[in-house]
Amino acid sequence: MRRIRVGLAQMNATVGDFDGNCDKILEAIDQARSLGVDLLTFPELSTCGYPPEDLVFKPRFVQENLRVLDEVVAQSAGIAVVLGFVDVKEDLYNAAAVVHDGRLAGVYHKVYLPNYGVFDENRYFQVGHECPVYVVGGVVVGVTICEDMWYEAGPGTAQAYSGAEVIVNISASPYHAGKGSYRERMLGARAADSVAIVVHTNMVGGQDELVFDGNSLVLDERGRLVARGKQFAEDLVVVDLDAEAAFAARLQDPRWRKAMPLVQEQRWRGTKVVVTDSVIAGQKPPLPETHVYQHGLIGEVYEALVLGTHDYVTKNGFEKVVIGLSGGIDSALVATIAVDALGPGNVVGVSMPSRYSSQGSVGDCELLARNLGIRLMKIPIDGVFQAFLDLLAGPFEGTEPNVAEENIQARIRGGILMALSNKFGWLVLTTGNKSEMATGYCTLYGDMAGGFAVIKDVPKTMVYDLARYRNASARRDLIPASIIEKMPSAELKPDQKDADFLPPYEILDAVLMAYVEEDRSVDDIVAMGIDGDAVRKAARLVDTSEYKRRQAPPGVKITARAFGRDRRLPITSRFRGR
Repeated sequence: MRRIRVGLAQMNATVGDFDGNCDKILEAIDQARSLGVDLLTFPELSTCGYPPEDLVFKPRFVQENLRVLDEVVAQSAGIAVVLGFVDVKEDLYNAAAVVHDGRLAGVYHKVYLPNYGVFDENRYFQVGHECPVYVVGGVVVGVTICEDMWYEAGPGTAQAYSGAEVIVNISASPYHAGKGSYRERMLGARAADSVAIVVHTNMVGGQDELVFDGNSLVLDERGRLVARGKQFAEDLVVVDLDAEAAFAARLQDPRWRKAMPLVQEQRWRGTKVVVTDSVIAGQKPPLPETHVYQHGLIGEVYEALVLGTHDYVTKNGFEKVVIGLSGGIDSALVATIAVDALGPGNVVGVSMPSRYSSQGSVGDCELLARNLGIRLMKIPIDGVFQAFLDLLAGPFEGTEPNVAEENIQARIRGGILMALSNKFGWLVLTTGNKSEMATGYCTLYGDMAGGFAVIKDVPKTMVYDLARYRNASARRDLIPASIIEKMPSAELKPDQKDADFLPPYEILDAVLMAYVEEDRSVDDIVAMGIDGDAVRKAARLVDTSEYKRRQAPPGVKITARAFGRDRRLPITSRFRGR
């Protein structure tokens, strides 16, 4: 029997933290070795973190990454390792090293470099042209990197027709809502089409706007799930694979023989590298039974926001965060996420009531703070607001109060939060959601002021879903019901409601999904049966608010097309989608 014990080291790498990443890698190697793992796989660019962006243009960065690889080679006694790193030959390559027993047995260069959405790999790397396979313990193994497995008849298929019974795919596949399910279906199809076992090891953790969800997978030669890594947490998945099963399945599959000519036709040169050809024998330590909990859609979005917030704060050297609490749903959700990410002792809420703040909102802030166990500072702003009005009485003489006076209040609050940040070293978390960011229903240097925008990619309707989800998981109203049930309002003038300025959020979010994420025209969206006035107003607001979004802090990406890295539009443009 040709069996191989494979480990998937789902690690949280930090870009540029070479010593920290190396420690994680070596710790996983030691743990895997103690479990009798024959082949241990790590995510894409594990040595340096992903995405390294223009840091790869710095020679010292690449050298440090190679130093980590050398250390892994030196510490690989008795185990084979597949490790993602930046290779440098005549150019830079996104690469996978195959290491065994103190030597570098081979290097694979990524063939398909993604250059869409959040990806920009053509800017940094050269394309690979070879698809070697490796013999490990008598089992033929193909090695691919992330995007290489997203194509039918791609490198993984070529390796399968070159004899690979196991195809390793090391990946840094960023999260958005529902992507894990899609990824599993896609990889299952690749496994079934190639009649090969697929071992997909994915990165986990937050890196700027991106969150990697882990959720590593092992799928058998028929595309059935064998093992899964945790979502949004580091993990070491260990599984015993039967290469004979893949070989037997190929003998019984007529498609395999008919497709064999692809080996000669495929454009990638393939060689067979023997890492260790002796069939693995002997007793292995027993593996503990594991069960990985899978979150539903809203649950996984919530966990992504928690992980993204935690890693952005801690990886950038902060300990505490400060949040302006208005008594509204957005700031309540951000505070709750922050507490789950950092602990209540590291979250400070600030209530800054003005003459227009309702007693209900002030009371809701206090109740939320008690429920979360966080410190609440109360800093009334009405005196400062009046001072601004007095100061501007001359310049504003003869005009009617409008959004200028409203936004003064938001900017006072932003200034107070930034003062606290400067004084105590707290990172300001902003509280605007995607619906507000899309339509410009936010104030530059006011509620947009801060270091990290936790829910900037969360539509308003989903904000409510997330709040209800967190209350349900807590089995109590952690976020007070009064906050969830009240009409949304900025409370910057008497009796103000969001609906006075925006279409109802149920309609607005549907328009934004079509206009922003799907690039549909106004006419197309109206044809879907959505009110024409609402569609035209929303589109106009989106088009004229690009300059605001360009100045917004980074925030966690959770939709398929987030503002910023995904959707890149010019500020100066006369094109309108209507």
